[in-house]
Amino acid sequence: QVQLVESGGGLVQAGDSLTLSCVASGRTFSWYRMAWFRQAPGKERELVGTISWSGGSTYYQDSMKGRFTISRDNAKNTVYLQMNSLKPEDTAVYYCAADRTDLPFKNAAAYDYWGQGTQVTVSS
Repeated sequence: QVQLVESGGGLVQAGDSLTLSCVASGRTFSWYRMAWFRQAPGKERELVGTISWSGGSTYYQDSMKGRFTISRDNAKNTVYLQMNSLKPEDTAVYYCAADRTDLPFKNAAAYDYWGQGTQVTVSS
């Protein structure tokens, strides 16, 4: 019922900034809690953060606080992930996800809709 497409990934150097975008279609975007996850080589998928229907409430994994910022523009059906001071350990495939329940679930299984992912590679 909802399709998600991420973009904005690429190869950057340590210390650089990068903003990822996720465009949604198929349902009323404002009805969905959105989240960003990432999966690094050899590791399990982990939560980056979530944002509420209105964008007024955000939640971040402790390790992401201070460097990553999630925002959304419901008029454009888009959620963003701004990443600053990137480190090699941030290298991963980044995914956006959506769920109808407006709760900041940390478990990937709670999200019903997923994008295809976009690769972020940070060189040292």
